[in-house]
Amino acid sequence: MKKPYIILFILGAALLIAIGVYGLTCSRRVSTGNNSGITGIAASGKGRVTSEADKLLNVTIPADIPSQIKDYEGFRLSFNKDNHTPNWVAWELLASEVGGDLPRAKGFWNDPEIEGCPVTADYKNSGYDRGHLCPAADQKWSEQAMNDCFYLTNICPQNKSLNTGAWNTLENKERTWAQRDSAILIVAGPIYEKSDRERIGQTGVRVPSAFFKVLAAPYLDNPRGIAFVYPNMAAPGNMENYMMTIDEVEKITGYDFFSELPDNIENEIESKASFKEWNRR
Repeated sequence: MKKPYIILFILGAALLIAIGVYGLTCSRRVSTGNNSGITGIAASGKGRVTSEADKLLNVTIPADIPSQIKDYEGFRLSFNKDNHTPNWVAWELLASEVGGDLPRAKGFWNDPEIEGCPVTADYKNSGYDRGHLCPAADQKWSEQAMNDCFYLTNICPQNKSLNTGAWNTLENKERTWAQRDSAILIVAGPIYEKSDRERIGQTGVRVPSAFFKVLAAPYLDNPRGIAFVYPNMAAPGNMENYMMTIDEVEKITGYDFFSELPDNIENEIESKASFKEWNRR
């Protein structure tokens, strides 16, 4: 006689759990209205929530390149102990993170957990800026995230004209695009040629000849991607002059970006690049 009540109790409990899980998921999901099957996850008040983006931000690089992976509060990176710079830095930028009001951290610091990490003195009087790969303005949503992006693992020797000019312009564009699209994925890093022998500081931080940045908006109904490569010098002219496809950057670097995406979406965002589409309001 008690069996029907037990069944009703189980069904009721299951319904409450389902409602709770659904509500939690909806409260964290980026509102994109997408049908791509990819779910973007927003940040919680205490830091980034483990999400689909964690898989998407993995980058595959050639096995002969030194790489130490570390997750910081707002980004992930692969560090090269021989170059004393990152191979790549990857992060998800959410619309909700763009409007933060935290001030910039005051100073740069060595990360003792990373082999080959430079010290601040390496950049002093070097003639190069300490160029952020993941910019401070993308990390205003968390004090820890802001502090983390000033570790020298996130820094490369960068020409001042590039750092304060075209690179900064691109960073501002990214925040505009994130606000419009709810969330974008970004990977940035240096490009080294065999002829890049210049090094700075006692640590011997290697100076790259160029920088890449790849961007993807995979959560949209019509997912898209774009990439840019800037020489490590003043970069005059329009951003469009430095644009290319993600596939082209993969050929230059030997890296594989966004490999965890479904193949149809990965092929779509990596084989095409439309600056007009990205720059629309």
